[in-house]
Amino acid sequence: MFVPRSEQGFGRHDNPAWYGALYLSRAAVSSVAEVLRTFRRQRVETSDLVHEEAILALAAFDPPTLTLVDLDDPAQLQRRGLRPSSVATGNRRVTRPVAADLFAEGHDGFEWWSTIEASWINITLFAERSIDRLVVEGEPEVLTTHHPAVIEAAEVVGVELAG
Repeated sequence: MFVPRSEQGFGRHDNPAWYGALYLSRAAVSSVAEVLRTFRRQRVETSDLVHEEAILALAAFDPPTLTLVDLDDPAQLQRRGLRPSSVATGNRRVTRPVAADLFAEGHDGFEWWSTIEASWINITLFAERSIDRLVVEGEPEVLTTHHPAVIEAAEVVGVELAG
């Protein structure tokens, strides 16, 4: 596993000068929905699930022991002087300093709710502190228009799937 810093800088929590950000989710559908949302109101074929010469796939990880801050916890938000809107905003000028502060505090990463569906919990890991402790569980699942997570995500984000 590798998080190329040269390809970072556009994500919600990216601060490539300080750390590599690895985005995960506790729900497979959330990870897929993040990709599919760029195709909203379009028809998607399996060939569209190739990103920069790489086939997209889901991988599960054995849950390592990591220090994660739960930004879905009201007490944690209050302790940090954060409002839910500062966690869920798409404004990178707001979300990146939150991530940078958590990195500076020495955490491995943090949990936050998906801006697509609040019940989906996403995780941002600081690659330098966590990636060497992640172990892929089983074989990655290649994404096709027939994959259950793709079907569910497409429905949520408004994407039509080609048969």
